[in-house]
Amino acid sequence: MRYLIFIVCLFFGCKGPQSSKSLIHNVGFAQGTSYSIKYMSSEDYHHEIDSLLTVIDNSLSTYNTNSLLSQLNSGDTSLLLDTHFVRVFKASQHISSLSDGLFDFTVAPLVEAWGFGPDDRQEVDSLYIATLLQEVGYQDLWLRGDSLLSNPQQKTMDFNALAQGYTVDVIAELLDSHFVSDYLIELGGELRAKGLNSRNKKWRVGIDKPSNEIDVNDRFQLILNLNDKSLATSGNYRNFYEKDGQIYSHTINPKTAYPVQHSLLSATVIADDCMTADAYATTFMVMGLEQTKDFLSKHPNLEAFLIFTDADKNWENWSTEGFKSLVTN
Repeated sequence: MRYLIFIVCLFFGCKGPQSSKSLIHNVGFAQGTSYSIKYMSSEDYHHEIDSLLTVIDNSLSTYNTNSLLSQLNSGDTSLLLDTHFVRVFKASQHISSLSDGLFDFTVAPLVEAWGFGPDDRQEVDSLYIATLLQEVGYQDLWLRGDSLLSNPQQKTMDFNALAQGYTVDVIAELLDSHFVSDYLIELGGELRAKGLNSRNKKWRVGIDKPSNEIDVNDRFQLILNLNDKSLATSGNYRNFYEKDGQIYSHTINPKTAYPVQHSLLSATVIADDCMTADAYATTFMVMGLEQTKDFLSKHPNLEAFLIFTDADKNWENWSTEGFKSLVTN
């Protein structure tokens, strides 16, 4: 889901002739994807950023067998929790509750069973699914203070639906601590913008069209001006498989245990922080079009842009009024 945002403009030079700041552009790879961080500064913080990425990986990675999360999933609940785990766990519990369980950070067994995990796809039938449902349920985990985890039923945790967004937020906090006031942080398509670019204008970002292939000459559904907000997109159209004429999406409904079957192709969410935007982009892909619209009407702190298909399989879109105000030519 982390491939839908593309930074439209390249920025260069200094803000003004009297400024000692210049555009710093840090790029690299982390969490199985690429990152691009642009900021106006007299110092280059690339080394600190990479060190921070390692710390987060050691806490939250499901692929690092020595990470805190991996050790907790293996059954060692005697481990003391770190700040990153606690923050992400609390946010996950909160959004799981608000979404009535349609966001669930214990859904990994279902994702793997349907063939979207690291292992080979399994043969799935209703009896097997019913068994797997017993392994899902965010309500069965809780914190003891902010230092220990209770997980009596040994549910497997996976924070991939918001970890990249959280990482973007932590990088923003690092830059804020160095009094950097203008930056655009992008990790795997999730991003956060603050201040202005080197041309003294708002940062501009593009949202991809929901296509399996990228057409460099006709890539974007729309372009936004973004300032002091975070944005994340989730979609079903590049991560699926077909079997016996049936399309299976990588988005799994944790309450039914089956891949979603609805018209929503992608959900782009704008929020104050990227972890929230990231989590709700995933949640809305589970909810589908109408339930997402209803949810957004009750949560004015969120803005969203939804791409879906009509009865004739044509692309249509819908957005909140706040989102519309950010669209530019």
